[in-house]
Amino acid sequence: MKVSKVNGQIQTPAHVTIPFIEGDGVGREITPIMQQVVDQAVVTAYGGVRSIEWLELLAGEKAFRTTGNWLPEETPEAFRQYLVGIKGPLTTPVGGGIRSLNVALRQELDLYVCLRPVRWFKGVASPVKEPQKVDMVIFRENTEDIYAGIEWQQGTDEARKLLHFLTAELNVTRIRFPQTSSFGIKPVSEEGSERLVRAAIEYALHHNLPSVTLVHKGNIMKYTEGSFKNWGYALAEREYAEELRSGRLTIKDVIADAFLQNILLKPEDYSVVATLNLNGDYISDSLAAMVGGIGIAPGANINYETGHAIFEATHGTAPNLAGENRANPSSLLLSSVLMLEYLGWNEAAALITAALENAFRAGEATNDLARFMPGGRSLGTKEFGECLISKIKQV
Repeated sequence: MKVSKVNGQIQTPAHVTIPFIEGDGVGREITPIMQQVVDQAVVTAYGGVRSIEWLELLAGEKAFRTTGNWLPEETPEAFRQYLVGIKGPLTTPVGGGIRSLNVALRQELDLYVCLRPVRWFKGVASPVKEPQKVDMVIFRENTEDIYAGIEWQQGTDEARKLLHFLTAELNVTRIRFPQTSSFGIKPVSEEGSERLVRAAIEYALHHNLPSVTLVHKGNIMKYTEGSFKNWGYALAEREYAEELRSGRLTIKDVIADAFLQNILLKPEDYSVVATLNLNGDYISDSLAAMVGGIGIAPGANINYETGHAIFEATHGTAPNLAGENRANPSSLLLSSVLMLEYLGWNEAAALITAALENAFRAGEATNDLARFMPGGRSLGTKEFGECLISKIKQV
C-alpha cells in the first residue's frame, strides 16, 4: 500500500510500503540498523496493527555495478509513485554525468525544502558551553541558488560566449580577470522563495514556535538574496496578516555572517530559519557541530505541495569506516523519526527518540560520540542498534 495525499493531508495506510536506497560506504551497515529499529518501534507502538514493507531501490555504486547506471530511471519513478522514502548516503560519481545523485533526486522530484532540525541530546559532548540552547529547524531552499549547477569552466567556448554577452550586451566591467574566469549563475525566483518561506511559516504555526528568521546576504547580493528577504516579508504580510497582528507569528531577518556569529552567542533567539541553499549548507553543518556533529543530524527533502519526501542521512559515505562496524547510524535513525512523524506515526517516532536519549544519557554510543562522554561505553554499529531495540522493547 502507498502513501497518498488527499485534500492536502498525508494519508498513510496501516500497512505501508516504504522505498529505500541502502547507500554506499557505511550505508550498507547503517541502513539495515535503521530498518530494524524502525520495525521494532512500529511493533511496540502498534502491536502489529501497523507495519512497514521495505522496497529496495538502486542508486549509487550498487546501481552502477548492477545496471551500469548511477541513477536508474526506475528509482526516481518509484519515489514519485510511493510518495515517501528514505536513503542512506550516496557517493558522488567521479568524472562526467550526474554531478550529485542527491541533488539529482531533489531536482527530479522538485523537493524544494531541505529540512534540518537541530537539537542537543543530554550526554553528547559539545564544543559550546550551553548546547541545550540550540533548538532550531532549518528550512533550506533545495532547488535554486548555486545548487542549480549552472556554471561554465574557464577557457571553454561556453565561458567565452557568456563573457562576450556580459561585456558586449550588458556592459559588465567588474570582472577582474575575464579571460581566466569561470562563471556561475545563481537563480533565485519569487515563486521558489515564497514556497520555502510559506513552508517554514506553516511549520512554525503548526508547532507553536515563536519566530521565523529569514537568513540572507542581501546587503551584497541585493537582487537575489535581497529579493528573497523582501519576498519573504511580503508573503507573510499578504498571507499571514492575522497571525502577525495577534503575535502568533514573528518574522525577522538576519544577514548570514551575523547569523553565524549569533548562533554561538545567543542561539535561543532562533527557532525556525528559512534561507537559501548555500547559506543553509553552512548553517546546518555549523549548528550540527554545536550539538555533537553531523553524525547525529537528521535531514529530509520535501515538497509540501505534492507530498513527496525523501529522508536521508546528512553525512557522507565514510569509506574509511565501511565494513568495520564503527559507523554511527544516528543521523539516519533521526531521519527515520522525521519520516515516521511525516507519516503521522508519532508514537513510533517518539519511541526511537526516547531510546536515543536514554542511550546517550547512559554514555552508550558508537565510538565517535562515546570517546568524548564521561564514562562513555563505545559500541559497534550493530551493538548500538541492538541497544536501542532493547530499550524500545522495555517500554
